Amino acid sequence: MNILVLNGSPSGEDSITLCTARYIEKLHPEHHFQELAVGRRIKAYERDFSECRTRLAEADLILFCYPVYTFLVPAQLHRFVELMKESGLDFSGKYATQITTSKHFYDVTAHRFIQDNCDDLGLRYLDGLSADMDDLLAKKGQKEAADFFQFILWQMGEVALPAKAASRETGKRIVIVTDSGGGSEALQGLIDSFRAACHCQTTVADLAAFPFAGGCLGCFRCAASGECVYKDGFSTYLREHIQTAAAVVYAFRVKDHSMGYRFKLFDDRQFCNGHRTVTMGSPVGYLIDGDLREEPNLRMLIEARAQVGGNYLAGVAESCRDGEAEARQLADTLWYAIENDYQPPANFYGVGGLKIFRDLIYQMRGMMREDHRFYKKNGFYDFPQKKKGRIVGMYLVGAMMKNEKLQKKIGGRMTEGMIMPYKSVLKKAERQARRNKQK
Repeated sequence: MNILVLNGSPSGEDSITLCTARYIEKLHPEHHFQELAVGRRIKAYERDFSECRTRLAEADLILFCYPVYTFLVPAQLHRFVELMKESGLDFSGKYATQITTSKHFYDVTAHRFIQDNCDDLGLRYLDGLSADMDDLLAKKGQKEAADFFQFILWQMGEVALPAKAASRETGKRIVIVTDSGGGSEALQGLIDSFRAACHCQTTVADLAAFPFAGGCLGCFRCAASGECVYKDGFSTYLREHIQTAAAVVYAFRVKDHSMGYRFKLFDDRQFCNGHRTVTMGSPVGYLIDGDLREEPNLRMLIEARAQVGGNYLAGVAESCRDGEAEARQLADTLWYAIENDYQPPANFYGVGGLKIFRDLIYQMRGMMREDHRFYKKNGFYDFPQKKKGRIVGMYLVGAMMKNEKLQKKIGGRMTEGMIMPYKSVLKKAERQARRNKQK
């Protein structure tokens, strides 16, 4: 397979983001990777686009690779997207995805920019990887990069899914949480299509049938003791019938620009779970009778809800499109995520949301004892101001950058020094790939 990496970093070869793409390349020598230095050579490509035209035409997968700059892609890559549109090339049938590095500050808007432009170009867009700048230096980040590309290969048909007959015998279960959708035939059709295509057992939790005693009172009892003040059995039902599932699918009809009153009641009664993300790691999906293109706020809510909860959003099937096909795709994607424990890194919604709760719970730990215990257990108290070694190191770097004599000696080699640890990771990956080939 031909993979074209569009390196949108103005740093060119000294790009941390590019190191992630090259790390993936080392893991997959069976595929042919090529690079275009979009960030460095944009002026040359404006004058002559012929090389780009050839590479783009040959590519099976176009990989946008860039650091997030002020909410979006760097200006150089922005211009390259314009040149792609002006080229008149037919991109239909080609796949596209992206890799970014940032501190997760509005990476969501940068990713959406690429996705929207891929849609304009007729590219078959696949969700990208949003990595922290330091992720590749850790085993967890290396695994996330490897898992991301393996998932891309599966979506492109390069990796097979386990046979359904064998899968149904695993004992794993997916629960469909619904409010019956007000008797919507379209929603019931989506549910039926999903269950028929599912690779494991499914159960239905009908919120319309549950005897809720009332909505959340905001009394904080669940945060202090772990128990709800209501005695209607919802806490037990939630823990035993919904949270024990391998994945959760939410099915509803769009009403009043939301999921409806009954679902909001369900969400509010999980108040403590907004802090204690007890189902983190479990994938989620949605079956919706409606059109999310007309509901941007609801679309953001769905993504943010999954991100803050630490749940991979496997997909959304909508009745306004080819709902049956989308429901089947959701069933496949959920099964892939369950079987491969697929959990990409969090984006701005997940990282930012958790940091807000982190600070809140730490300040209120005397009262919110259950939340505090959960945060300590899962290592969420990662206060950056306590990383004294790094802080001192940055003071030293800052002093060096202010020294004019030293600046003249260093010249443009500062970025070279920044990526030296990443080059070490690439060399290790290359050695491992050679060992694997010899086996």
